[in-house]
Amino acid sequence: MKRVLLCGSNGLLGQRLALLFSSRADLEVLNTGRQRSFVFDHHLFDYTQLDLTHRGDVKSLVSSFQPDVVVNTVAAVDVDWCEENRDLAWQTNVATAEHLADACRKVGAQLIHYSTDYIFDGRQGPYDESARPNPVNYYGKAKLAAENALLSAGIRVAVMRVSLLFGTGTGVKGNFGLKTVRTLREGGIVRATNEMGTNPTHIADAAAAGMAAAERNATGIFHVGGATYATRYDFALTLADTFRYDPSLVHLVAAADLRLPAARPRSTGFVLTKAEQELGYRPMNLREACLRFRNELLHESAN
Repeated sequence: MKRVLLCGSNGLLGQRLALLFSSRADLEVLNTGRQRSFVFDHHLFDYTQLDLTHRGDVKSLVSSFQPDVVVNTVAAVDVDWCEENRDLAWQTNVATAEHLADACRKVGAQLIHYSTDYIFDGRQGPYDESARPNPVNYYGKAKLAAENALLSAGIRVAVMRVSLLFGTGTGVKGNFGLKTVRTLREGGIVRATNEMGTNPTHIADAAAAGMAAAERNATGIFHVGGATYATRYDFALTLADTFRYDPSLVHLVAAADLRLPAARPRSTGFVLTKAEQELGYRPMNLREACLRFRNELLHESAN
């Protein structure tokens, strides 16, 4: 039986991975998070508190559990927060990865680490795995530094670069998809631009890619995204249509009018060929992903 240590299991992607891994009888899974309690405590999943910024705690837990696979979803993903809190962003996005790499090296575990399309400047997308990174904000710089640390650590590592994750989960603060739907539901105005685009990715697809990497003992870099490239404006309109909200509430604006503290890459679309060929990755198109998102939100509100 393969042992899996899941880090960040209370987060958006972590929750989906926890549910996915728990469905497999051939896996022994230990979920971890910096919080004392687990959002799925009622499921009787194995869970323990772990703060990845504490190197000694990481070393101790990995040494005692002896995982075959470690999956890391821990990250500070608020781009503007990272720009304004660089020391904390580095601790969360880089030091944590380094601590896991050291621990994995000692027990021979595979590390599956989630990264981002924001390591690119967005000038020459769509990008494949051989494209040269050039981040335009501190979040992207920190995530790239984590990638470099892991790829040079002498361990079996799969770096899963994901783009514009969206979905729902217990206690999830928000993502572009959730924020857009909540605003439209309340009759509010959604301001979105055509100057930023990528492959919006439902968390189910991102989690499935991680599972495939674990099953196939994959190593290297993989681009994981939805099957459809869309600008933020296109994505917001698709959500409005899927959820049957008034599309006139989605206003097209210039990126500069959003007054974002941190710079954003313009177009970070992904070439998915490597993940499709080596992981059997089959992502949903944007319409399918939005429909699944809608159904999951309806199910969530009914419970």
